[in-house]
Amino acid sequence: MFGVTILGNNSAVPAYDRHPTAQVVTLNDQLFLIDCGEGTQMQISRYRIRRSKIHHIFISHLHGDHYFGLIGLITSMGLLGREQELHIYGPPELEGIIQLQLKVADTRLPFPLHFHPLTEEGLLTESPRFSVECFSTKHRIPCWGFVIREKRKPRKIDKEKLLRYEIPAAYYEQLKSGADYETKDGNIIPNEAVTIPNKAPRSYGFCADTKYDEGIIEKVKGVSVLYHETTYLKDLTERAENRFHSTTVQAAMIAQKAGVEKLLIGHFSSKYETLDAFRTEAREVFENTELAIEGVTYKIG
Repeated sequence: MFGVTILGNNSAVPAYDRHPTAQVVTLNDQLFLIDCGEGTQMQISRYRIRRSKIHHIFISHLHGDHYFGLIGLITSMGLLGREQELHIYGPPELEGIIQLQLKVADTRLPFPLHFHPLTEEGLLTESPRFSVECFSTKHRIPCWGFVIREKRKPRKIDKEKLLRYEIPAAYYEQLKSGADYETKDGNIIPNEAVTIPNKAPRSYGFCADTKYDEGIIEKVKGVSVLYHETTYLKDLTERAENRFHSTTVQAAMIAQKAGVEKLLIGHFSSKYETLDAFRTEAREVFENTELAIEGVTYKIG
């Protein structure tokens, strides 16, 4: 399963039962937390997210609505007896903030906490099943977006044909990577005879806070699902520019130019009580747009 669960979809001020930014991305047995605004751990409990499965937390920038819930979550993990290591990725100054908060409270965590400062674009972490990259966005302070990519072998095995050719299970991984199989008597069984093409890997792009910036396009080109902030409706384009945020139409233009499959929009200003107009405006430019609604899990790919 590859999906993103929205925990918070509002901007700076919580309003209308909407919370500051936080999302959990699920990729098989991996949970990634992206941003951790105020109230995130309450949302994690409300939507029954297994916090013990969160091993990587990504903080886009140091505006409070994106990280004020972090120290509470870390502390709760400790109080609940967590032992597994936790990796946090964020602006360099965040490490000092965390350590100060732990120090003044005389808090000793029972688990290893590893901090990874975001200083340049590129690969942050990877495993045989996933990779996570970061890229910079244009906001009032240093701010980062993230792309989580699934890793898949290029081929899938055809079990019936494997049994027919009596190919041992120990060779399956090589077949998935495209290798041919040589029998004991020297005959070559072409890879295409016992495998089928795999589906293309899926990916999720998170654009964080940003004003309209076409430099983002190459970073998120072709992702399965793109999340892009839409703090304002299109009639407030000038305000969005001045405050380093984006409008509905601007987010939809990025999605269109990047050739993504689906667009999720969020980070709604607290000046708006209802959100239908956000979806309507964005769909005028990019039809496959959905509102990022709290508590909803959106499948990726």
